[in-house]
Amino acid sequence: MADNETAPIGSAHLAELGVRAGELLKARGESIAVAEGSAGGLISATLLSVPGASAYYLGGGVCYTFQGIKGLLGDAVPRPEGMRGASEPFARFLAQSIVAVVGSTWGIGEGGAAGPPNRYGDPAGHAWLAVSGPREVTRHVLTGLDERPANMIRFAEAALELLVEVLETP
Repeated sequence: MADNETAPIGSAHLAELGVRAGELLKARGESIAVAEGSAGGLISATLLSVPGASAYYLGGGVCYTFQGIKGLLGDAVPRPEGMRGASEPFARFLAQSIVAVVGSTWGIGEGGAAGPPNRYGDPAGHAWLAVSGPREVTRHVLTGLDERPANMIRFAEAALELLVEVLETP
């Protein structure tokens, strides 16, 4: 990868994933939006670090609290009964909601505990990811790390790995 392809975000792997996701989205003529929590904007920043990102990135937000979720996503899709943060239904809800609000082809939803453990007792390094669009997939991530910045980077990497896998599947 040439130095001018991406701005450094958190890891070379993360930057490479941003480039690959952008290439796939452009080739398919599709778009993406992101609703992330514990990754703190790294998923969006990675996608936006690629020159020409406006061809596929429509928008996103850091949905870190339920107040933030309500303000950014409103009631775009029904909220699952008893849903809590850092869960599979929560990640799916975020991905579906951002697609509905922004009108993108695909949405990424991410929610977890970067560290320390969250108020639900989830361990540091725990996250749920969802990609929603023509296909919907979820993935659970357990990094085994206690370091907040390292977990944030790993969550962003895992979200973009999931997106790339979905886009590369016929």
